Amino acid sequence: MRADKGSVAFRSARHEDAALLVQIYNAAFRADYLRYGQCPGYGRTLQQMEKSIARYPKQILLYHEKPVGVLSARELADDVVSLGCLCVIPEYQGKGIGTLAMEQLERMYPNWKRIELITPADKTENIRFYTQCCGFALAGEEMDGKVRVVQLVKKAMNK
Repeated sequence: MRADKGSVAFRSARHEDAALLVQIYNAAFRADYLRYGQCPGYGRTLQQMEKSIARYPKQILLYHEKPVGVLSARELADDVVSLGCLCVIPEYQGKGIGTLAMEQLERMYPNWKRIELITPADKTENIRFYTQCCGFALAGEEMDGKVRVVQLVKKAMNK
């Protein structure tokens, strides 16, 4: 079943949501942790998540009122937004929730001119999602610890 705008909602994460966010991150990033032996989104402590909520504003993605993902971003400059995390737990992926989350991100930062993110270079499903569904372009590659990552950038049209 494909998500529609009526089935997906967003709410700002609060300090008391830290345990829920740890559960969502662990469900979404377990496969990456097993694949790479490391993953910055997996295995966070409650205290680490509380600090992350304070530093990086987060939106909890709700599908039919059930928390199924997280959108985390912050503005680096007046017109540059860093997407730190967009995750949807595996059983809810492929339903259009991530696409609706990207639309939400653009509404959250209406003056954006550039959105940046990194993702593992061998995660072709991520790269395909961001480039084909969301309008991002490859902007470079680097090593992040033992993992090769790509930088993806989306530039605003007519802004």
